[in-house]
Amino acid sequence: MTPTLRLRTAAAAVAAIALVAAGTAALLAQPELHLIPWAYGIPPVLAPGQKPAELPFQRPEGELTLPGSPAKLTRAALTDMTNAADWWPEDHPPMPPIVKNGRKPGVSACGVCHYPNGKGKPDNSAVAGLPEAYFIQQMLDYRDGTRKSANPKKGNAVQMGQFAKAMTDDEIREAARYFGSMKYTPWVKVIEAAKVPAHIYFGQLWVKVGTESTEALGNQILEGPEDTARFEGYRDPRSGFVAYVPPGSIKKGRELATTGGKGRTVACTPCHGADLRGIGPVPAIAGRSTSYLGRQLNDFRTGARHGAWSGLMKAATEKLTDEDILALSAYAASLAP
Repeated sequence: MTPTLRLRTAAAAVAAIALVAAGTAALLAQPELHLIPWAYGIPPVLAPGQKPAELPFQRPEGELTLPGSPAKLTRAALTDMTNAADWWPEDHPPMPPIVKNGRKPGVSACGVCHYPNGKGKPDNSAVAGLPEAYFIQQMLDYRDGTRKSANPKKGNAVQMGQFAKAMTDDEIREAARYFGSMKYTPWVKVIEAAKVPAHIYFGQLWVKVGTESTEALGNQILEGPEDTARFEGYRDPRSGFVAYVPPGSIKKGRELATTGGKGRTVACTPCHGADLRGIGPVPAIAGRSTSYLGRQLNDFRTGARHGAWSGLMKAATEKLTDEDILALSAYAASLAP
């Protein structure tokens, strides 16, 4: 049953500049919490004189097309925060205004960052197929500040709080209904590997710049676009992602998820289902982004997420190590959604 939406206050209608100011104040007030760099897309510190990495290709300009798509889009259209670019209109129902265009002032189109098909990217989240009640509750938690990122520098998480304050109750319901109507299908390919292709950090994501497995992965996950050119050059929502995880991490995650790891946590299956595809208002976590899963587990562990329904997750995560979070993220992401 959809929870009762709290009434908007007058503050929800403030201008965009006031929202930005509030977000800045929240950043300054938030205490420093433990972070897992690979989950939050935190780049390595540059050596003195070292320049930031650049993409290994030039973004295409002019009128852009993709084989099989009826759309013709420009670079400006792909980055317009008030008009979600749509390569594949047949992949989703008609977008409601809040998803297609957002609303001025203060609300960007949901479909720009999360894509019209709701599958999203590792730096945000996949919202396709989420239970409507869960989606609505998360927006309410963003609205009242009980859902935040443990990383105060994660700008899009701050923006979500601003958007939730500015959105009407009806807009939240429309977005929940739209994204919940679509099935989430395979989007992340999980690969166990000790060595990975040459890569760089770019825009909260790791992107491949080579094809040979030459760099040691270490004790982290590297998740990025399977095809960098299609992702970065065209923002193609049919081009998925690959997550490289350390050898053996999927097996370790399976043990934790199914047994609780001898008291380190509790089994995930009673709430999220035997196949981790969700039960009732509890969301599916199977096949979701490793980066997103890692962030949420850490956000619960640190208390950055403490809204409705968060108490059980706090208890389940407070004893987890970073290695446990890596293993659980690898395992859940490896499952069929």
